[in-house]
Amino acid sequence: MSERLDALIRDVPDFPKAGILFKDITPLLADPSGLALAIELMANPFRGKKPDLVVGAESRGFIFGIAVAQALSCGFVPIRKPGKLPREKRSASYALEYGTDTLEMHADALSHGERVVLVDDLLATGGTMRACHDLVKGLGAEILGVSVLIELEFLKGRDQLPGVEVDSVLRY
Repeated sequence: MSERLDALIRDVPDFPKAGILFKDITPLLADPSGLALAIELMANPFRGKKPDLVVGAESRGFIFGIAVAQALSCGFVPIRKPGKLPREKRSASYALEYGTDTLEMHADALSHGERVVLVDDLLATGGTMRACHDLVKGLGAEILGVSVLIELEFLKGRDQLPGVEVDSVLRY
Protein backbone atom coordinates (compact mmCIF):
# COMPACT_ATOMS: atom_id res chain seq x y z
CA MET A 1 0.00 0.00 0.00
CA SER A 2 2.78 2.43 0.79
CA GLU A 3 4.20 1.86 -2.71
CA ARG A 4 0.90 3.08 -4.16
CA LEU A 5 1.11 6.25 -2.08
CA ASP A 6 4.82 6.74 -2.73
CA ALA A 7 4.06 6.77 -6.47
CA LEU A 8 1.73 9.74 -5.85
CA ILE A 9 4.43 11.83 -4.12
CA ARG A 10 6.39 14.02 -6.51
CA ASP A 11 10.02 14.92 -5.74
CA VAL A 12 10.90 18.54 -6.52
CA PRO A 13 14.64 19.21 -6.34
CA ASP A 14 15.98 22.49 -4.95
CA PHE A 15 12.68 23.70 -3.51
CA PRO A 16 12.23 25.91 -1.58
CA LYS A 17 16.01 26.38 -1.83
CA ALA A 18 19.06 24.68 -3.28
CA GLY A 19 19.87 21.30 -1.77
CA ILE A 20 16.32 20.53 -0.55
CA LEU A 21 14.38 17.65 -2.12
CA PHE A 22 10.76 18.72 -1.56
CA LYS A 23 8.09 16.03 -1.22
CA ASP A 24 5.09 17.40 -3.15
CA ILE A 25 1.82 15.82 -1.95
CA THR A 26 -0.48 17.60 -4.42
CA PRO A 27 -0.71 14.60 -6.79
CA LEU A 28 -1.80 12.43 -3.84
CA LEU A 29 -4.41 15.01 -2.81
CA ALA A 30 -5.82 14.98 -6.37
CA ASP A 31 -6.14 11.19 -6.48
CA PRO A 32 -9.39 10.10 -4.73
CA SER A 33 -8.32 6.55 -3.95
CA GLY A 34 -4.80 7.59 -2.92
CA LEU A 35 -6.16 10.27 -0.61
CA ALA A 36 -8.66 7.85 0.93
CA LEU A 37 -5.92 5.27 1.48
CA ALA A 38 -3.61 7.86 3.08
CA ILE A 39 -6.35 8.93 5.50
CA GLU A 40 -7.17 5.35 6.47
CA LEU A 41 -3.51 4.51 7.08
CA MET A 42 -3.08 7.65 9.19
CA ALA A 43 -6.21 6.90 11.25
CA ASN A 44 -5.73 3.15 11.72
CA PRO A 45 -3.14 3.25 14.56
CA PHE A 46 -5.63 5.19 16.69
CA ARG A 47 -8.78 3.17 16.07
CA GLY A 48 -9.96 1.70 19.33
CA LYS A 49 -8.01 4.26 21.39
CA LYS A 50 -11.09 6.52 21.57
CA PRO A 51 -9.62 9.95 20.87
CA ASP A 52 -11.81 12.93 21.69
CA LEU A 53 -10.14 15.24 19.20
CA VAL A 54 -7.63 15.47 16.41
CA VAL A 55 -5.38 18.54 16.46
CA GLY A 56 -3.70 19.75 13.27
CA ALA A 57 -1.36 22.63 12.47
CA GLU A 58 -1.90 25.13 9.69
CA SER A 59 -2.07 24.45 6.86
CA ARG A 60 -1.63 20.91 5.58
CA GLY A 61 -2.35 19.58 9.06
CA PHE A 62 -5.86 20.91 8.44
CA ILE A 63 -6.24 18.84 5.26
CA PHE A 64 -5.25 15.56 6.89
CA GLY A 65 -6.44 16.37 10.40
CA ILE A 66 -10.08 16.97 9.53
CA ALA A 67 -10.21 13.83 7.41
CA VAL A 68 -8.55 11.72 10.14
CA ALA A 69 -10.96 13.18 12.71
CA GLN A 70 -13.89 12.15 10.55
CA ALA A 71 -12.43 8.65 10.14
CA LEU A 72 -12.04 8.39 13.93
CA SER A 73 -15.50 9.89 14.64
CA CYS A 74 -14.13 12.74 16.69
CA GLY A 75 -13.78 16.51 16.46
CA PHE A 76 -10.97 18.68 15.12
CA VAL A 77 -9.05 21.59 16.69
CA PRO A 78 -6.86 23.86 14.55
CA ILE A 79 -3.50 25.26 15.55
CA ARG A 80 -2.91 28.47 13.63
CA LYS A 81 -0.20 30.87 12.62
CA PRO A 82 -0.12 34.10 14.68
CA GLY A 83 -2.90 36.63 14.26
CA LYS A 84 -5.55 34.20 12.96
CA LEU A 85 -7.49 33.39 16.12
CA PRO A 86 -10.01 35.89 17.54
CA ARG A 87 -10.19 34.90 21.21
CA GLU A 88 -7.78 34.31 24.08
CA LYS A 89 -5.01 32.06 22.90
CA ARG A 90 -1.88 30.23 23.95
CA SER A 91 1.28 30.30 21.85
CA ALA A 92 4.41 28.23 21.41
CA SER A 93 7.53 29.20 19.49
CA TYR A 94 9.91 26.84 17.76
CA ALA A 95 13.22 27.02 15.92
CA LEU A 96 13.56 27.25 12.18
CA GLU A 97 16.77 26.98 10.21
CA TYR A 98 17.12 30.79 10.42
CA GLY A 99 15.12 32.19 13.32
CA THR A 100 11.91 31.13 15.00
CA ASP A 101 8.20 30.81 14.27
CA THR A 102 5.13 30.67 16.49
CA LEU A 103 1.88 28.70 16.54
CA GLU A 104 -1.29 29.51 18.48
CA MET A 105 -4.47 27.82 19.65
CA HIS A 106 -7.50 29.03 21.54
CA ALA A 107 -6.99 28.84 25.29
CA ASP A 108 -10.31 27.00 25.65
CA ALA A 109 -9.82 24.62 22.70
CA LEU A 110 -9.09 21.61 24.91
CA SER A 111 -10.18 20.47 28.33
CA HIS A 112 -8.08 18.74 30.95
CA GLY A 113 -7.90 15.00 30.24
CA GLU A 114 -9.22 15.08 26.67
CA ARG A 115 -7.55 12.47 24.49
CA VAL A 116 -5.85 13.95 21.43
CA VAL A 117 -4.14 12.75 18.26
CA LEU A 118 -1.75 15.22 16.62
CA VAL A 119 -1.82 15.13 12.81
CA ASP A 120 0.30 16.73 10.10
CA ASP A 121 1.41 15.96 6.58
CA LEU A 122 5.13 15.88 7.33
CA LEU A 123 7.49 15.30 10.23
CA ALA A 124 10.91 16.75 9.44
CA THR A 125 12.98 18.37 12.21
CA GLY A 126 10.08 18.10 14.65
CA GLY A 127 9.84 21.80 15.53
CA THR A 128 6.24 22.27 14.42
CA MET A 129 5.06 19.06 16.04
CA ARG A 130 6.92 19.88 19.27
CA ALA A 131 5.17 23.26 19.42
CA CYS A 132 1.81 21.51 18.86
CA HIS A 133 2.68 19.00 21.58
CA ASP A 134 3.56 21.77 24.03
CA LEU A 135 0.33 23.68 23.32
CA VAL A 136 -1.83 20.58 23.81
CA LYS A 137 -0.03 19.49 26.99
CA GLY A 138 -0.18 23.05 28.30
CA LEU A 139 -3.98 22.85 28.20
CA GLY A 140 -3.95 19.57 30.15
CA ALA A 141 -4.93 17.22 27.34
CA GLU A 142 -3.52 13.72 26.91
CA ILE A 143 -1.63 13.02 23.69
CA LEU A 144 -2.41 9.55 22.36
CA GLY A 145 0.14 9.94 19.59
CA VAL A 146 1.18 11.61 16.37
CA SER A 147 0.13 10.60 12.88
CA VAL A 148 1.89 11.96 9.79
CA LEU A 149 1.77 11.04 6.14
CA ILE A 150 5.52 11.51 5.57
CA GLU A 151 8.48 11.28 7.93
CA LEU A 152 11.94 12.42 6.84
CA GLU A 153 13.76 10.03 9.16
CA PHE A 154 17.23 11.47 8.54
CA LEU A 155 16.14 14.74 10.21
CA LYS A 156 15.25 12.87 13.43
CA GLY A 157 12.07 14.83 14.15
CA ARG A 158 10.65 12.11 16.38
CA ASP A 159 13.51 12.82 18.80
CA GLN A 160 11.65 16.06 19.65
CA LEU A 161 8.74 13.94 20.97
CA PRO A 162 10.18 11.55 23.56
CA GLY A 163 7.63 9.15 24.99
CA VAL A 164 5.07 9.94 22.28
CA GLU A 165 3.91 7.30 19.79
CA VAL A 166 4.76 8.54 16.28
CA ASP A 167 3.14 6.79 13.32
CA SER A 168 4.20 7.68 9.79
CA VAL A 169 2.76 6.19 6.61
CA LEU A 170 5.76 6.92 4.37
CA ARG A 171 9.36 7.17 5.58
CA TYR A 172 12.24 8.62 3.63
